[in-house]
Parts: sequence; structure tokens; C-alpha cells
Amino acid sequence: MSDTIVGLDIGTSYIRVAIGQLDENNNIEIIGLAKNNSQGLRNGTIVNVENTMNAIRETIEAAEQNAGYEVSSCVTAIGGTQIVSENSHGQVVVGSRDRDKNNRVVTQNDVDRVLDAANAVQIPMDRQMIHIVPQGFMVDGEGGIKDPVNRMGVRLEVDVHIVTASKTAIQNVSVCVNRAGYELGKVMLKTLAATQAVALQDELELGSILIDLGAGTTDVIVLMKDAPICSFSIPVGGNLVTNDISIVKGIPSSTAERIKIESGCCYLPALGEPQEVIIPGVGGRPPEVISQTELCEILQARMEEIFMMVKKEICHRTDVPKLSGNIILTGGGAEMEGVVELAQEVFGTTAVRLGIPENLGGIAEEYRKPEFATVIGLVVAQKNSAGEKDRKKKKRNSSGKKDGFLNKLHDLFF
Repeated sequence: MSDTIVGLDIGTSYIRVAIGQLDENNNIEIIGLAKNNSQGLRNGTIVNVENTMNAIRETIEAAEQNAGYEVSSCVTAIGGTQIVSENSHGQVVVGSRDRDKNNRVVTQNDVDRVLDAANAVQIPMDRQMIHIVPQGFMVDGEGGIKDPVNRMGVRLEVDVHIVTASKTAIQNVSVCVNRAGYELGKVMLKTLAATQAVALQDELELGSILIDLGAGTTDVIVLMKDAPICSFSIPVGGNLVTNDISIVKGIPSSTAERIKIESGCCYLPALGEPQEVIIPGVGGRPPEVISQTELCEILQARMEEIFMMVKKEICHRTDVPKLSGNIILTGGGAEMEGVVELAQEVFGTTAVRLGIPENLGGIAEEYRKPEFATVIGLVVAQKNSAGEKDRKKKKRNSSGKKDGFLNKLHDLFF
């Protein structure tokens, strides 16, 4: 693998690119970053290949100039309603015997076989499997095992989380990247990529929810005991919030988007002293001056609806009685004022935080915002892949904690 890593996040409103560079100690530094208006997408799905291709090329070229590096290939993320996930179970008889004790010993071959058994689910012809994530292994009924290799037993079982994507959606992404002049490596679920960048090991163990508030969709992943147990997307996002402002105030969407970004707050108690907001006149109408409170009421109603939809879907898809970790908010919508406080009210917990990528060094920390969680996560996942040999030699990481979901994702995705 090259010592330079390129992540590409193709969103409904924006395309983001991050270029990372590995040093001799396998530490990553972000040397290039770019963000550009997205074109040719609707609700996370490519509807115009030519426009998307041009937007990708322009964004990567901007990152190249920033980094002083010529990009040849990249990895990208996929989300939205073209993603479907399910949980599955597999079971096999352990096939090897210890020569000294005449007992069966689990080998890597047994692990591969049981994953294949769990993977034996019927997938429609128009879908492609992109991830098979082990949630936990069992040996002779004993559960909670992360690495069963070298354990003695007769029966090996595994629970896995399987993620599939629309073949057409993946092909469209590949065509756009290739026609832009770059080679596409792998495609990763965007919420898994964001998890790489912002989630802490303790949050994964205790049980957490990551919510990616995009422009066209809101993507969610629920994590428990160091593994994903549920992932889904709802087809509403920040564009619907912008549309509400546009309809209520009778202004173009571009103007509504600017007002939302500059003056928007989605939780009235967090507003503080309301400011005046100028609504530009359209078609000869004079400009209108409204209170920031009125704008907040529009935003809060829609954002609350989005969070309620997420909450309802999580309750429908999972039976976990309690998650003791955090709700982590990423994506461009997470940068709106009041979004943390509103999520706290809807979900009934104070354990809500913004998902900000860790400091990796490099470009003046410009990437340390929730909107860059996915693209930075892609770079981090690739970095982990480069350190695979070291990870196998060391069962524990530098902090002394066991290797977990964050450090093992690359075994399955890249």
C-alpha cells in the first residue's frame, strides 16, 4: 500500500476529500483537504453521472493542490436508502485436533468457515455484500468471545452484522470516480467510516448510537459490545429543513440554505438573545426582517421530527434495553446550533456529543468538524490496514486496551 491515503465522501450537498500521509511509525497526518458543492445527487443517490464526475474531479484536484500530491486512487463511502443490513448466525463443528491433548482446537480456518456459514443468507440479485462484521463468537455455548482462535471446543458459532448495497449504486460511484480519472479502491458504509474517526472504545463497549445528519439522508448505526447491531438510513435530512424555510418564507432554496447556516438554531432554549434575520426580497418584494426566534421554530419542528423518526426506527429494529454509551452526532447537520440540546430532549439523555475527528496533525485542524467525520474515517481505516502486520504481532494496542472493533474493521473492509 502507498504511504499516501485518499478518502472521498460523496454527499448530497457537498463532496469532501482528505489526503493523509503515513510516516515511518505508521502515524497518519492530514496533508490535503477539500470541500466542494456536490452535483448530480438526490438523497445520497447519483442521478447524473456527468455532473457528479465533474464535481469529484474538481474536489480531488483542489485537495491535490492543497497537499502538493497527485492522486491516482481513492476509497469512498456509501450510505442512504440503497443500504440494507441484517443480522445472521452461523455454526460449524471445529475441524482440527490438538495432537498432544487429542482435543479440538479452533483455528483460523474454523473462523473462516463459520463466517461463511453466517454469510449463507439469500441476497437479491441486484444487491452486493460490502461488510460482514462479527458481533461475537461462541465456543460450546460460551459467548462473549472476540477471538476464538486456539480455544478448545467442539462447536463454534458466530453472530454477524451483514451490510449490502445496491449494485447499481456501487456501479454508479465506480463509473463516476473512474471517469474522473481515478481508480476506486473499496467502498465502505459511511457510518462505519465515521465510527472509525470519532467513536471511543468505551463507547463501543457500553453501547452507542452514531447519527450522521446529512443533507439528503440521515444515516444511523447502533453499536453494542464492540460491534454494530443495527444500521439503517431514513430518506430525510438537512435539505428538508432548508425546504421548510424556503416554503414558509417564499424564498429560493439557495437563500434559505444560507440563512440556515448563518442564523439557524434548532432549539429555542439554546438561542440566547435572538437576533434579527433579514429575508431578501424576491420578485420586487421588499426585504423582510424577522426574529431569529421565528426561524428557530421552523428549524426545531423539522429537526425534532428527524430525531423522532430515528428513535422510532431504533426501537423497532433493536431490543437492547439500555445503551450506556453516547449518542454521537456527525455530518453537516450536526454543526447547527442547538442540535445537541434538541437530541438530548428527544432521546431523554444528556449523553449526547458532537463527533469530532481526533487531532491527526497536518492542516491546521480544519478537518476537526463533524462534517468531515466520514472522510477522515476512511483515511483512518486505510491507515489501520497498513498496520495489519503490527496488529497481529501485538494483541494489545499502545494504550494497553485489547484490540477491538475500531482496530479490526480493516480486516473485513479493505
